[in-house]
Amino acid sequence: MTINQRDFAQALAVGRPPNISKLFPHSQALIVSGKVIDRAMLLKGRCMTIAANARNSFIIRGALLAAQRADAALIIEIARSEGGAKAYCPINYWNMATMVDAAMNELGITVPVAIHADHYGLKKESDLDFAKIEIPTLFEAGITSIAIDASHLPDEKNLLTNLSLSQLIPTWAGYETEVGEIKGTSGLSTPDEALFLIQGLNAHGVFPDWIALNNGTTHGIEASDAGIDVELTRVIHDQLSPYRISGAQHGTSGNSSERLRAIAEQTRTTKANVATALQMVSWGVEVNDYGNARLDENGRFIKLKGQGVSEALWNEMVAYATEKGWKAGNYKNLNLPFENRLLGQPRAIRERMIKRVEDFVYRLLTEVFNAEGTATLAVEAILNQGSYNLGPKAERLEDPAQWSGEKIAARAANLDSDKGPAGDYDD
Repeated sequence: MTINQRDFAQALAVGRPPNISKLFPHSQALIVSGKVIDRAMLLKGRCMTIAANARNSFIIRGALLAAQRADAALIIEIARSEGGAKAYCPINYWNMATMVDAAMNELGITVPVAIHADHYGLKKESDLDFAKIEIPTLFEAGITSIAIDASHLPDEKNLLTNLSLSQLIPTWAGYETEVGEIKGTSGLSTPDEALFLIQGLNAHGVFPDWIALNNGTTHGIEASDAGIDVELTRVIHDQLSPYRISGAQHGTSGNSSERLRAIAEQTRTTKANVATALQMVSWGVEVNDYGNARLDENGRFIKLKGQGVSEALWNEMVAYATEKGWKAGNYKNLNLPFENRLLGQPRAIRERMIKRVEDFVYRLLTEVFNAEGTATLAVEAILNQGSYNLGPKAERLEDPAQWSGEKIAARAANLDSDKGPAGDYDD
């Protein structure tokens, strides 16, 4: 299926949230709430879409072209560590919507796209006051979906932080919460702690669209192929089913296509974050089926000749990283200092960078994630509702009196959970 012009025009008229309509009054880009993307995946069933991490502008364009080609609803995102106040990427929380809107209009993109502030991380209680000031500015800048990530805090504080900050999220916006830091097979999330978080939110009338778990993955470059624990994810999602929450899969690098298909088919996951692989693909680095960059016998990335950036510029990037003492996992820091150099390459070079991302994302959407056709379903969801606001999926099931501050603390003290080793794990 493809979106017909009449349906697209109607969806454009009613489906864009107020912040998007205000920022881009004459735009033909169908930027929507994250709720719309989630509902489209649920309508099709046994599928998820890519949340493409926009570390550079080439990734944005390639992902958009792939989604258009696949008729797939799409999420473009950046995490706070990458695009927050201390950004190491040129794309950030405050310019992402503008860049996506411009690219969609230029390229004639008609699929619905959500703009997601991923991993809005709070790692200590003192972060809360700053977050209360900063989060409204994200929506003023065009964010249409956000992940409140207080998973670094104890379970009680995680819940209380989400309760506090959820009041700053527009009711129409997509909302993701998280339990368990993403730290591989250490500190795996448990059904008890996931249920504690979602029940506590439900009791207070807060209904997230997604929950992210530590289900065995890591962020960044991953040498191991241990990856997602599909059965653990299924068990947790089944236990949460009365609350109608979907799963958000983080740390897809290091997982085979087979395992990613399993997470889409066997769990309630509708959103899969892809970051490091897209960065490497855009640069022309060789990646395997796991989305991992291949290294030579000296531990250096294998740059494919005639793909991605020019060989001369790649050599400059490698030299810069070497001078800074950056190992493979820190090559992500090249995005900000080299964005303008990348944009200054000849058109043919820029286009092959975009095309490589497009082909990689298209394969994920159609052959792995089963997201083909979900753009049409997203438009149908908007038209059926007649609004940009699809409302909550869940209803209140829990008694608020049983989730007072005192009772939250008591419940948290009895949770079955293992947080794993302490440390500053990458978002």
